[in-house]
Amino acid sequence: MQLDRLRERLRAVAFGALLLLVPGQGQDSACPVRTTHMGQVQWSLVHVKNTDVAIHTFLGIPFAKPPLGLLRFAPLEPPESWSGIKDGTSHPAKCLQDFASVKGVTLKLLNVTLPSTSMSEYCLYLNIYTPASSHEGSNLPVMVWIHGGGFVVGMASMYDGSALAAFEDVVVVVIQYRLGLLGFFSTGDKHATGNWGYLDQVAALPWVQQNIVYFGGDPDHVTIFGESAGGVSVSLHVVSPMSEGLFHRAIVESDGALLPSFTASSSAVASTVVANLSACGQVDSEALVDCLRRRSEEGILAINKPFSIIPGLVDGIFLPKHP
Repeated sequence: MQLDRLRERLRAVAFGALLLLVPGQGQDSACPVRTTHMGQVQWSLVHVKNTDVAIHTFLGIPFAKPPLGLLRFAPLEPPESWSGIKDGTSHPAKCLQDFASVKGVTLKLLNVTLPSTSMSEYCLYLNIYTPASSHEGSNLPVMVWIHGGGFVVGMASMYDGSALAAFEDVVVVVIQYRLGLLGFFSTGDKHATGNWGYLDQVAALPWVQQNIVYFGGDPDHVTIFGESAGGVSVSLHVVSPMSEGLFHRAIVESDGALLPSFTASSSAVASTVVANLSACGQVDSEALVDCLRRRSEEGILAINKPFSIIPGLVDGIFLPKHP
């Protein structure tokens, strides 16, 4: 793969420049289903716009249980299997965020129109893009994209891996993860250790290891890549013991984990601000977490609004020490 050509493909994915798909038909369209460990998934056959190059898309595949109730501010649990055929033809709900900030200036600058998607805590999904010729046993290289957005905005539907998959003969996976308060709030103790967004990213990688072979991918040839907050994430996975063995190469398309604004040694300031904004008051950690778990999605978004970023934390688990 020529380096300049790869950079061009990565840049296109990073800035959502390849949202250019049109429906198509192919030899497998009579039975558009793949079987995974969790159940069967329906796919779409589409063509990259202005070409006759076909790819398969598998959209909205869950890689964890929804982080609701007691799983809000908690490590994830594995996804539940499903019966029947899961619809994989439409983009998943995006995680809770101030979407207006994305929809305005950013989209005008990038000249991108996003698919219409709902917003929900039930958002831990991934999208997969494969060459139309791929099948179980193809053993294609796998590239897992971690989106940017300052850890407060971003969604899988902003990024399209179709051209990268089609022209470089790889399997592309685009993941979502919890953002803002839900993704990075911590009390600094056992009641909310934090880094939930990073743990979501970690949880997606074993799913890839267990299932990507069914989509024509090689679980022993996985590259993680990302830009901005995604680049920070990639650089932290390189040093995190939790991610060890779950990928084999890494591409950081921007500044990495050494940026001080993205990683904090203490959660005290953010925790105090959240307690005040939420009207939960200066209670102990356990009571604060319980109070926040009872807040509606609208209430969480209101608390999120003043934060341009909630940094990750040196938690001794995902990140044992400051990089």
